[in-house]
Amino acid sequence: MLYDYLFLNFAAKLGNPLYGKIINDPVYGFIRFSERELMQVIEHQWFQRLRRIKQMGMAQLVYPGAVHSRFHHSLGATHLMGIALNELKRKGVAISPEEETGAKLAILLHDVGHGPFSHALEHNLIPVSHESLSLQIMHNLNDIFRGNLDIAIKIFNNSYEKPFLHQLVSSQLDMDRMDYLNRDSFFSGVAEGTIGYDRILQMITVQDGNLVVEEKGIYSVEKFIIARRLMYWQVYLHKTVLGAERLIVNILKRAKDLAEQGVALFATPSLSFFLYEQIKPEDFQTDPAILERFCAIDDADIVCSIKEWMHHADPILSKMCTMLTNRQLYKVKLSNESDPESFEALKQKGLASGILTEENMPYFLFDGTTTNNTYQVNDDNINIALKNGTVVDISAVNNTLIGNTVSGEIKKYFICYIPELKSVR
Repeated sequence: MLYDYLFLNFAAKLGNPLYGKIINDPVYGFIRFSERELMQVIEHQWFQRLRRIKQMGMAQLVYPGAVHSRFHHSLGATHLMGIALNELKRKGVAISPEEETGAKLAILLHDVGHGPFSHALEHNLIPVSHESLSLQIMHNLNDIFRGNLDIAIKIFNNSYEKPFLHQLVSSQLDMDRMDYLNRDSFFSGVAEGTIGYDRILQMITVQDGNLVVEEKGIYSVEKFIIARRLMYWQVYLHKTVLGAERLIVNILKRAKDLAEQGVALFATPSLSFFLYEQIKPEDFQTDPAILERFCAIDDADIVCSIKEWMHHADPILSKMCTMLTNRQLYKVKLSNESDPESFEALKQKGLASGILTEENMPYFLFDGTTTNNTYQVNDDNINIALKNGTVVDISAVNNTLIGNTVSGEIKKYFICYIPELKSVR
């Protein structure tokens, strides 16, 4: 780590072009990163790891183009942060160069704690949230780079004196959501997710230290919120994507159960550590080696293990791995109301035919719920600065779709089952 720090600072003194890169992004065109502090982090191995983690998890099994990485997304969100900060400065908002760099670092690293396939490991093999891991990684990088991330950390955890900087990183109208909607729409080919990000960024300003949107930008913000709703139900929570993500979660759960029983499993060293060790949340704080092991895991560790587990002696693990590898996914029934009758019918048919047993049932037939908050009032609200000088939540503005139709939580119920159950009579 000390070598990394010394090398990067030596390169900076030589005027190395490492500090100042132009990247050809397929969504925004040419984007520039000129701050030395940003390039130090981008070149670090923990950030480079994001190249090997897909942004949309298993969505590629439905939308073949959705293979972009969290590395792409993090760079894009940082680019949008730069545009937003320039717009605010143009409107007279006081933002120092150190605060600008801090905000860019905060958004650059907001996803650095993500594990493979989005949330597949979270609270399964890894007993802490990706947000907590992101913050811990930021603290470690701050030690490596001698305090360059002090402001970024305060902005990230919302302890900095200017709350609008945190709201640009994490809120219902942040650079994270703005980029992933635009980028995921582009790579999946789902046009409904396209948003007018440039128009929104021109309409933002700050009042009383908080981020607000000028009244004339309200329709662009409505389009943003509606696009997010459509993307969730059409892409992120598409029933086949949902089934594929539950399948990979169940594979890792079964592997963990077998490991706890002492069953031998092929795995890369870092993945094997999390399979066989009982890790508690506080262990990440007390043992730096555990965080190092986590930062060595990416999608490739999971994929190569699943390919090998196809041939494992455990029939449950073997079957699920074969299903995922060959895209023979769970059948998924998604509905607006709970359907215990259908679940019970599938259960009885499966038991009678011998396809289901008490041991395999939690993996081969299960139900649950999924939710989506299109817009949640009282959760980092999107505030609109009206022409009369008042500031109101977007849901309180007269004649808006947000207030009238799509605010609040939407819940759907699902039943997942292996394909063989569909043909049982």
